[in-house]
Amino acid sequence: MSRVPLPEAFLRLPITHRALHDRAQGRIENSPAAIRAAVAAGYGIEVDLQLSGDGVAMVFHDETLDRLTDEQGPVNARTAEELGRIRLKDSTDTIPTLAQVLTLIDGRVPLLIEIKDQTLTMGETDGRLESATAEALRNYRGDVALMSFNPHSVAHMARLAPRLPRGITTSAYDPDDWAPLPAETCDRLRKIPDYDATLSSFISHEAPDLSRARVAELKGQGATILCWTIRSAEAEAQARRIADNVTFEGYLSPLPT
Repeated sequence: MSRVPLPEAFLRLPITHRALHDRAQGRIENSPAAIRAAVAAGYGIEVDLQLSGDGVAMVFHDETLDRLTDEQGPVNARTAEELGRIRLKDSTDTIPTLAQVLTLIDGRVPLLIEIKDQTLTMGETDGRLESATAEALRNYRGDVALMSFNPHSVAHMARLAPRLPRGITTSAYDPDDWAPLPAETCDRLRKIPDYDATLSSFISHEAPDLSRARVAELKGQGATILCWTIRSAEAEAQARRIADNVTFEGYLSPLPT
């Protein structure tokens, strides 16, 4: 295995956070409508994956249904078919599978996939979501990259999909923000110690923490630096002093001319 660099499109096109969502327009985060809007505008797309109860990679951010739908309870307590019938709030869309999203994008813009931690402790995973992700991507030929806050997930993807670029989603790991994640786990992950072991080629770092010395160290070693989540043109200008590209929402990042 070796490091796989990000394709050029991931550096050229600003990346929409959970696709180009706008609740007032009926485009909910990670929804088919938000994905179509991002493709139409020519932006890159970032989405999140959770696992259904029957082992299907679903494009959905939260562990539970409560915030984004009128249903309640864990995502992983429902089958993919059941999740596919659940309507997203303020929308006519339902929860899509990764396979459905890949069909919508069809290689037209780059896709950055965050595999959500299934352990809730950043611990060793059972590999089910990673395996489902690799299977969905097996025949996809568009630009795609994989990342996770959980380094164990990234290590799984290095084994399951070695041809795809992979990276670590990183943070300042303030224990107050990450509770109930133990403070010692925050202290460890803050140092981004697993970058080399996972043969990552990029990080996506928390934007207000981009000045951290470890970020500069990795950049000096050749890592691509992405960041999350930018919400204004002013914040983007600040982030781009360090980051190679931004993940944005709530405004329109300028596209290259």
